[in-house]
Amino acid sequence: MSAHTPSPGAEGLAEPMRSRWSPSVYDDAHRLAPDEIETLLRAAQWAPSRGNTQPWTFFVCERGAPAHAALVTTLSRGNSGWVPRASVVFVTAAEIGAGDEPGEPTPGDYARYDVGQAAAHLTLQAHAMGLHAHQFAGFDHATLAAAFGVPDTHRLLTGIAVGVPGDPADVDARTAARDHRTRERRPLSEWAYAGRFGEPWRAADPAGTGVSDPVADSEA
Repeated sequence: MSAHTPSPGAEGLAEPMRSRWSPSVYDDAHRLAPDEIETLLRAAQWAPSRGNTQPWTFFVCERGAPAHAALVTTLSRGNSGWVPRASVVFVTAAEIGAGDEPGEPTPGDYARYDVGQAAAHLTLQAHAMGLHAHQFAGFDHATLAAAFGVPDTHRLLTGIAVGVPGDPADVDARTAARDHRTRERRPLSEWAYAGRFGEPWRAADPAGTGVSDPVADSEA
């Protein structure tokens, strides 16, 4: 079993959710065709949003393009070793401007949630296409926003690196080791609550005791 194989508890998940993972070693010679990039964007386009407001903006940073070069200069130290090797990086932004009607929720109340859904759709579509996506937030948001001409009504949120796995021998040891870390998730009992905060929800076990199997309630 590889380090990125989901542990017991994820058997019932549909593909591509079950086998999705976030590599850090990308093939820096691989490129995505324009139609492949468009398909990924279409997946984000058809994500649900509050009132169909679609409050997302995606900047497409293809490796070798000016947008990619601008992004690379803003990356944190931890991300500068692996993000530039991806075939393309999508930088997400949310519309957070005020609503038009008095008392109406501002787009920012739900925009970040909706952008997250669009990003999730894109990452799952990538995996279905034989690609891998790794999301990150370590970059200088203010500097990149200025470079991209982002207005005050929008906020940069995250980056999504997409590509195909590369040769670990082509990267430094620290970056290569990232792809061998054991994947872990918090057990459901720590965040799935039954009516009151801190009161764990539990699925009934086959014996009908009302207590879930602790093994099945592990990393997903």
